Parts: sequence; C-alpha cells; structure tokens
Amino acid sequence: MSQLGAGTFFDGFDAMTIAVVLPLIVKSFGISLAEAGLIISAGYVGQWIGMLLAGALADRVGRRRPFIISLVLFGGMSLACALAWNETSLLVFRLVQGLGLGAEIPIAAILLSEYLGRHGRGRSFGIYQSLFAWGIFFAPLTALAATSAFGPETGWRVLLAIGALPLVIAAWAYFALPESARWLAVKGRAAEADSYVRAMEVDAAGHGTELLKPEESSTQTEDTFRFIELLSPAYRARTLMLAVVWFATFFVNYGCLSWLPTMYVQVGRLPQSQSLLLAIVTSGLQLVVIYIVVLLIDRVGRRPLLIAGLAVAAIGALYGFIAIGLLGHTSWQVMFVSGCTMVVGTTVPAVFLYLYTSELYPTRMRGWATSATASLNKLASIIAPTIFGFMLSGHGGTPAVFTALGVAAAIALAAVAFGAIETRNRSLEETSA
Repeated sequence: MSQLGAGTFFDGFDAMTIAVVLPLIVKSFGISLAEAGLIISAGYVGQWIGMLLAGALADRVGRRRPFIISLVLFGGMSLACALAWNETSLLVFRLVQGLGLGAEIPIAAILLSEYLGRHGRGRSFGIYQSLFAWGIFFAPLTALAATSAFGPETGWRVLLAIGALPLVIAAWAYFALPESARWLAVKGRAAEADSYVRAMEVDAAGHGTELLKPEESSTQTEDTFRFIELLSPAYRARTLMLAVVWFATFFVNYGCLSWLPTMYVQVGRLPQSQSLLLAIVTSGLQLVVIYIVVLLIDRVGRRPLLIAGLAVAAIGALYGFIAIGLLGHTSWQVMFVSGCTMVVGTTVPAVFLYLYTSELYPTRMRGWATSATASLNKLASIIAPTIFGFMLSGHGGTPAVFTALGVAAAIALAAVAFGAIETRNRSLEETSA
C-alpha cells in the first residue's frame, strides 16, 4: 500500500507548490492577482471533474486501474506545467493535470479504508493522511532550495517539474498494488478477494503481527447502484451533512493556503523569502495537529474532533475579522496568527474526512458516494481562490476575505453539530447501514 501514500504525498506537494510559487509566476508572466486566481482555480476544476469520473469508475471497474491511470496523467501534466510559456498554457495544463490528481485522491483513500479493520482504523488512516501534510511541508523547503540554486525564473519551473515523479509511482503500482478485496467480493469474485486477503495475512504474520479472529461479514454481491441513491431517504441526511462539511472546510483551508503567502507579500509588505518561511511554519503546525488527531481519533471519536477543529477555525476567522476588518490592523503578523489558526482548525477534519465519508456508505457505492461528496471540496477550491483574488483586487479587500472565511467555518460547525454520526470502532458494514 506504499504506492497510495506516495500518491498522497505528491497531492499535498502540488497543493502547496502552486501557492508558494504563485508570486513568482505573477512576476514572470506579468499578470494580475485575479488572473493568478484563475490559474489556481483551473487546477481545481480539473480535480473536481476527475474526482466525479473516478468515483463512478471505481465502483464499476475496481479501484486499482483508475488509480494507476490517474498517476500517469498527473505526473505527465506536471512536467507540461513546468514548460508553460505563458499564463494561458499554464492554466490549460493545470486544468488537465487536475483530472489525474482529482481521480487519485478519493480512490487511494477508498482502497486503503477497505483494507483497514474496525480497531485502529482511524489511527492508521491518519498516519497515511499525514503524508499529505508532509508534501505541503516539503514544498516551500524545496521552493527555497530551487530558487536559491536556479534563480526565481527557473526555480519555479524546477519545482513544478518535480511533480512528474508520480509517473514512477504509477509503474510501481502497476506491479505491486492489489485490488480491493471488498470490491471483488461485492462483484462475486470471492476467490480473487480471498487470495489477496490470504497474501496480506501471510505477509503480516511474517512480520510478527498477531492476527485477530476473522469477523462475520454481511457483504452482499450487489454490483449496481443508482447515482441519485445518495439522496434517497436512507442516505440523504448524511450526504447533505458531508456536502456542507466538505465544501466549507476546504473553502477555508484552500483559501488560506492559496493566498496567505501572497497576502503576506502584497498586503503585509513581507519579503518573498520570509513569506516562504512562514509557509514552512504553518506546514509544521499542520503536522503537529495531524499526529495529535492520530492519537485521539480512535479514543474520542470522529464527531468530537470535527466539532473541535471547526470551532478553532471559526475563532481564527473571527480574530482576523476583528483585527483587520474592525481595527484596521493589516500587518503580516495579524494575518499569520489568524491564517494559522484557521489552517490548524481545518486540518483536523481534513485528516480523516475521506475515511469518515467512506465509513458512511456500502462498498457497492462507496467510490461514487465518496467522490461525489468529496468533490465539493474541489468546488470550494475552485471558488475560493477566484473569489479571494477578486476581493484582494479592490472589491472588499482583506476584511471581506476574513468575513467569508468565518461564515464558511461557522456553517460547517453547525452541520457537524446537528448531523454527524459517530463511527468509531464499528465495521464498515455497521457504519454504512
């Protein structure tokens, strides 16, 4: 399963890369902040489309093949982005690259969740998801190294070219990645499912892992679902709750990650090099939060952590609104404190939202359900950079940005408080019923 973790690492690396090199791209191509926001949003448009297509495909042809194809597309177009000659070509390449990246994200999460048992599932998934944050952490470090070694103009291209490494991961996955045993069982291919499970048991036993007694499974061989079933009486409430949480959480998270480095420079008058250092500090705080969540998730449960994280994000946005919007303090220090608080808060649900979503739906529709609800985070990622770029270009300014972030965090908090279901220490069959 190492291939899944490697793919997630580069997902995080790419998410932060475009943010830290954005000021360099703005200067290199001579474009406005609003145009830069469109480049960011183009990548998320591709991810949104790719995620929707991949989810439905994963329930029909399996998890493994779409995952490998997505890595090939993601890696190949990363190289194309590094060779972009103007803002239009970069926008198009980011759009197509997003198809592969958007497809990879939910499939990897679903495949991993379907191989994890009920006990310690949150902890194991949290460790896997931490690789996303490590990708974010290493992006600004790599950016500093690349710009120091090659200069700003070439450095941002080198950084984007590193995103082509998923091509190597795709080749590795082709030979080593197993198909989901749960999906095979649902499709009536019990012998294949059993062979994968037995191979994993032998490998685990060889490493000294004590295997628990197998549990009775209620998995049925159903291979069809209706797309509209997400809104059927059995799943409507959880689908609507997840849709709100996915959208609002990442509206805040990506809004901050995409624009904070540029806001430090353009609004807070901070030098570019110091802006990158602040991005590194923010990424480091995310890693700390992730491992705290890993320690707590199977002890206190999903719902309390969702509430706590979103409450912290709302407090961070409120501080920014008061300090900047009401008191007029536009220093980078104020933006850093407010932005970090929001990023830290939304990192809590981001650690396990894919797992939590997959826990709420049966195997036969898990791919589509996860991609359909999680795709709202990409829709938020499309809207947030564009809206904030528009605001920062003279339409409301920084106070309007923090107001929008605060409203989104508050809505997500309310959705969780009234609609979240606890899934701790329950099997996938129990939580999806």
